[in-house]
Formats: sequence, structure tokens, C-alpha cells
Amino acid sequence: MLKTSDIKKIVIAGAGIMGASMAQIFARFGYLVTLYDIAPESVEKGKNLVAINQRALLDQGEVSESLSSETVSRISYTLKKDIFRSADFVIEAIVENMQVKLDFWREMSGLSRDDAVLTTNTSGLSITEISTAVRKPERFCGMHWVNPPHIVPLVEVIGGEKTAEETVKVVYDVALSVHKHPVVVHGDPQGFLLNRLQYAVLREALHIVEKGYASVSDVDDVMKYGLGMRYACIGPFETVDLGGLDTFFRVGSYLLADLSDAKDVLEPLAKLYREGAYGTKSGKGFYDYANNGAERAIEKRDKDFLKVAKCLYGDL
Repeated sequence: MLKTSDIKKIVIAGAGIMGASMAQIFARFGYLVTLYDIAPESVEKGKNLVAINQRALLDQGEVSESLSSETVSRISYTLKKDIFRSADFVIEAIVENMQVKLDFWREMSGLSRDDAVLTTNTSGLSITEISTAVRKPERFCGMHWVNPPHIVPLVEVIGGEKTAEETVKVVYDVALSVHKHPVVVHGDPQGFLLNRLQYAVLREALHIVEKGYASVSDVDDVMKYGLGMRYACIGPFETVDLGGLDTFFRVGSYLLADLSDAKDVLEPLAKLYREGAYGTKSGKGFYDYANNGAERAIEKRDKDFLKVAKCLYGDL
């Protein structure tokens, strides 16, 4: 297996939002990156996403014109599967469907070199199950990035049952090399860490709305102006230490029993899903995104994320 210092050529499968964003990160730090997709229109979309993201970084003063040009020059695009034969490091960022991922890896791991490192950007599917389709699964592990990955520092590194410790170490170090903040997840749990925490919060947020305790916008405001501000700086365990374990124990003794423990998706979300209201991608979700509202919401999110990231972590 290649060492971190030997990795020069990155191939990313899937030229969507995640793949295009990750390509820019690696290219910015000197890697040669190829974005692969099966459809010409997807490749064109990937090129456009790279251009949009680079323009946003330029407008925010996060990169210079020269650095942006160098970054873009290191990214190439292809529809040809042969690119996997020359890859040092592969990231799969295709549709979040187990069968599609199994089919992909059954073919592409056969094309890849024996010493190449292989990773999947799944948000929570079993690494162990995906690895059943991988030739030499000891070189395969999860590498979960957070949207938008060119801004958010976290990367979860997840080993499956057959993943070698050496593989986890290389993937961890590669994440460090592009100035990300990796964490290692043990035991291959569904959803890994971020999504388990995110869905625990979402379940209670939906429960609050369903019970009529607060509106959708008021719940969002509680997160943005209270918990979100706190958790941007300190984690839940640090919060307990700073607030006092005795206080959290006493509050927990009466509050936890009243929180939602629903095992199915709660109705406020389920209803919108049935109606095809998928959020910014469809123009309506919990909020209305008519008249280019989706573009404005995404632009505002990225600008705000950049401000927070720069404040907390310095230059990206």
C-alpha cells in the first residue's frame, strides 16, 4: 500500500456537489485530481460547480487569482474508466445507494492498482458491507466529508471489519495534508458520528414543531443564536464540564423521559417528503425558495460558513 507521501494522483468518482468541492480541496494543496462521471452533463455540471465555488472564494478574499487559477489547472475531467488504473487514491462520491456502490466497487476496485488506497464518501452506509465488493478490502475505508467540503473542516475516517489500520492512518494523514480535521470512527456504526448527532437533534426539533411548542423558524433561531453558537466553539462534553455535571445530571433526570424517542420519521418531515418538497433542490421544503431563493440561500450559507470557519480556524 502507498504511503501518504507517495500519493500524488487523486481520482474522485462523482462530479456532483461533493465531488466537485473535494476536487478543489486536493488541487489547492498540490494534488493532481481527476473528476470521473458516467454522464457528459454531470461532468459539465462539475466544471460549473468548481467555477462557482472558486468565484465565491475569490469574492470573499479567501484565495488569490493566481491560487485559484493553479487550483483549477490541476483538475481534469473524464468519462473513461481507465483513469482508475493510474490512481494513487480514490474517493467514491456517487449516489447514496448500497447496490449502486457495490456495483461501482466491484468493477473499479478490479481496475485499480493493488497499492492504491480506496475510500467511499457515504454518509452512513456500512463500510463493511460495501467492502464485500472490493478487491483487497484491507485498502478500503470510509472517508465522510461534510457539505460543503471546501469550507467545513471535519472528515470522518471509518474502518470496516477488513480495513487495515495502515489504511486508516494513510486516509487520516491525507485529510491532514489538505488542512482538514479528521476523526477516526470505530465499529462502523450506521450514520457514523456526525449524522447520529444530527438526527438526534433533528428528531427533537421535529417533535417540538409537531407538538406545537414552537414554529420551524423559531427552532432554527434557537439553534443559530443559542446552541449553534455554543457548539461552534465547544462540544457537548465540554459544555457539560463548563456548565456543571451536577446541573446536567439533575436536568437530565426529569427532561430525558419527555424527549422524543420516535423510531420512524416524524410527520412534519414525512409530509413534505410525500409532497415532493425536498428543500432547495425542489424550490420548497420547510421554507419557500421561489424566485431564485435556493441560489440565495446556498450563497448565504456558504458566505456565513466562510466567516465562521475563518474566525475559528484562520485561513482555509
